[in-house]
Amino acid sequence: MTQTRRIVLAVTGASGMPYALTLARALAATPGVELHCIVSNAARTVLEVETDEGPDAFAGLATRSYGQDDLAAPPASGSWQHAGMVVCPCSMASLAAVARGLGTNLIHRAADVCLKERRPLVLVPRETPLSRIHLENMLAAHAAGAHIVPACPGFYHKPKTIQDLCGHLAARVLDLLAIPHDLCPRWGE
Repeated sequence: MTQTRRIVLAVTGASGMPYALTLARALAATPGVELHCIVSNAARTVLEVETDEGPDAFAGLATRSYGQDDLAAPPASGSWQHAGMVVCPCSMASLAAVARGLGTNLIHRAADVCLKERRPLVLVPRETPLSRIHLENMLAAHAAGAHIVPACPGFYHKPKTIQDLCGHLAARVLDLLAIPHDLCPRWGE
């Protein structure tokens, strides 16, 4: 019997919805994973701009879905057990809030809970160029225990489509959560 592992996926308003959708689909399709999504208001807008998906695309993939203002939702509490959280894409505003411990919405609060409880937290910033402030916030979040996984696709797997590039990034994230996948070949395979 497969043990259920809860994973929290938070989606902010940074560009990169194809990355988030690929990751959500991979998590939803993984046996034994219970996906919980937190979707910001800005993410809903960007989702409609960048994809043909409707505003509830993530809710349709998740076991449960929460809005950014639902500070009473389970992921806001350290007593709610889960196996890790991913913020993909991670806006620079959310990165700053996480790096500085500001719990102004459910995404920031849930990330803060991951850090204080020493649970895996993966931040996928999607911005360029990066300012010194962005870099310092990444260093602060890393020092607090977060994994920083910029949306920088590799090319050794010889991608042919945008989906191939998204799959590569999702694979790196799943590796950090110790979730098996076959999204793209590994180096040397």
